[in-house]
Amino acid sequence: MTKRRVVRATPPLVKELRSLKVGIIHPDDDDGRLLAQQLQRIGCQAQAFWPPPAALPEGIDVLFLAVQPESTTTGFEWLKGDDAPTIIAIVTYENPTIVEMVLRIGAQAVLPSPIRSFGLLSALVVARGLHGDRKNLRRRAQKLEAKLLGVRQVADAKSILARTRQITEAAAYNLIRERAMSKRVSTEDIAAAIVNANEILGIDPP
Repeated sequence: MTKRRVVRATPPLVKELRSLKVGIIHPDDDDGRLLAQQLQRIGCQAQAFWPPPAALPEGIDVLFLAVQPESTTTGFEWLKGDDAPTIIAIVTYENPTIVEMVLRIGAQAVLPSPIRSFGLLSALVVARGLHGDRKNLRRRAQKLEAKLLGVRQVADAKSILARTRQITEAAAYNLIRERAMSKRVSTEDIAAAIVNANEILGIDPP
């Protein structure tokens, strides 16, 4: 009986490595040079910076950042926000201050110094996976917040119309829906306009 050869598909996160733009914020020493060499062997487009720049160049997907005592007072505000890159911290030793900084910069993985080739690929792939999961969760949370806001505004708009036009809330909702259909917008948009008009002018919008 002939055995079938099992062909395993390359995980998408590994496939994307050659398209990644990687920044390295690390002193120009043995660790920094070895890290750049290993990333280039993996196929990443690596660019090194030192000292830490005031802002990152556009398009950086992953950032390897040396966490050192002299940089613990740096704010790294450019590492925050929805467009922040995947962050992998490089630490020489551990103490509460260094650990606190690793958490503050939002690192998705940590590499110990001295750098070794073993473990770099795994850290890169795992960090990218966690970064993607975090972005997806943030987007879902934003959508849920927008949906909840829309529900609240529709409820407020119904109450405003019911009070000012002396109709039932069911009739008020039908009025909102009819106006939304005629304007080709969502009921949430009409509700927001009604609430805003009531807050600003104190009158029922036409």
